[in-house]
Amino acid sequence: MRSAIHSTFGEPADVLTAADSPIPEPAEGQVRIRTILSSIHNHDLVTVRGVYGYKPELPAIGGTEAVGTVDAVGPGVTGLTIGQRIAVAGVHGTWAEYFVAPAHSVVPLPDAISDEQGAQLIAMPFSSLTLLEFLKLEKGDWIILNAANGAVGKAVSMLGAARDINVISLVRREETIAELAELGITNVVASTEGWQDRVRALTGGASIRAGVDSIGGKASGELLGVLGDDSVLVSFGSMTGEPMIVDAGDLIYKQAVVKGYWASKVAVALGPEGMARLIAELMGLVIQGAVKLPVEGIYSFDQIGDAVRASLAPGKAGKVLLRP
Repeated sequence: MRSAIHSTFGEPADVLTAADSPIPEPAEGQVRIRTILSSIHNHDLVTVRGVYGYKPELPAIGGTEAVGTVDAVGPGVTGLTIGQRIAVAGVHGTWAEYFVAPAHSVVPLPDAISDEQGAQLIAMPFSSLTLLEFLKLEKGDWIILNAANGAVGKAVSMLGAARDINVISLVRREETIAELAELGITNVVASTEGWQDRVRALTGGASIRAGVDSIGGKASGELLGVLGDDSVLVSFGSMTGEPMIVDAGDLIYKQAVVKGYWASKVAVALGPEGMARLIAELMGLVIQGAVKLPVEGIYSFDQIGDAVRASLAPGKAGKVLLRP
């Protein structure tokens, strides 16, 4: 089968290549999936660089999310049929014509959800929904997040609006405000001089309960600076790779808490019933159009270098996908 593979860790555009790999066989409790489309996420690229929380054995096929059809079932698998269309995330090796996944992790898709939506349904949008659960936010609460024009930022804004939670989206460029408005996202602020005053004007003086930091470095402290008392600053990622720099006074006098977020850990805490409830909510919102999942482009495995560069390009409109 064709796949996008790397034999060393390094810059993804340099080390990833299209190659032939053995077709995997499903083990006990697994299914084999024939890939329709697979997503390129930032955490996939960080994994290829060798600096993520999970480090694969080399050579490794990239990718962690895809939409596809059930191609074979392993021993002990029930409730799934050959040819059934499913989405799955949190697995390994989805940048291939075939991959295997635990049967309990796949999500059957209704016809109302397209392949392009299904290929990016779970990892970022579902993580964003579990993030809102993790923060225990209520209707009318205010939160703020940086890097808000990324997949997570867009999803949090749309999901927050659906739950009547006020989300302030912090972006770097003024032009991004109009780009997000096309998706129906409001309360967008460019982090140019005086952005803190514009944030306070948006809230009308209301306390901001939570901040979601995906950048790290001094950006972490800047978010903490606009949060209210008894607030929480969540580290969702670190685009800069720098340690979080926060002001001790803000932590002490606001009695603020800094917490890390990892969807895999939160999913375990939610349990099967909680996961099923949130998946149903998410699919309903996607079908209604309340959550939009745009696509920047679709590339073949032979174009993996171009696909990676497109995924890393600033200002992209949506997710970059791979098609076998």
